[in-house]
Amino acid sequence: MESSLILSFLGASILLTIMPGPDNIFVLTESITKGQKNGIAISTGLCSGVLIHTLAAATGISLIIKQSELIFSIIKYLGAAYLFYLSYQAYREQKPSLDFSESKSEEKLKVFPLIRKGFLMNVLNPKVSLFFIAFLPQFVSKDGFDITVQMIILGVIFMLQTLLIFSFVAISSGKLNRYVTRPKFWDITKWSKIIVLAILGLTLMVATN
Repeated sequence: MESSLILSFLGASILLTIMPGPDNIFVLTESITKGQKNGIAISTGLCSGVLIHTLAAATGISLIIKQSELIFSIIKYLGAAYLFYLSYQAYREQKPSLDFSESKSEEKLKVFPLIRKGFLMNVLNPKVSLFFIAFLPQFVSKDGFDITVQMIILGVIFMLQTLLIFSFVAISSGKLNRYVTRPKFWDITKWSKIIVLAILGLTLMVATN
């Protein structure tokens, strides 16, 4: 597994994670309205669900690669098409309605139910599975060691960087609040998301490894 692929994967993962989406916006809203610890617990659950999607993608795709090079190529082109579709969806995306008016809860923090809530939110979202099937293969080397292991390593890297960024969002929620209410912030992040997803789709489409 080449270090350049890992670094490219890490860079792409960080860019995708820091761009506002349903998960990190939910973490931000929960942190502002109910406290930082609540946001961190939700983040832990959301990120742990990544392992399930990684295992599903890794085992399925590795079997396809071993059985048919043609089918794997088709999967890659479909993955590229899906990333282009996500880029188009980002273009159509409207600024989400954010409600920070709810006062912080004084109830005792219950960590496990919050982790479970975040975990189920992630695992039960079929869009996440589709994303991982489209995203992971372009950073896998056929000349390296077992493809299943490579994809699991990539999934763990994605999970860890997401947990760090989401936790940062939770801890910094008070300061981030002033930015997410500005229209310019949403214009910049919207076009950044469009470009990154389109580049990922193009990269996957032309990949030969």
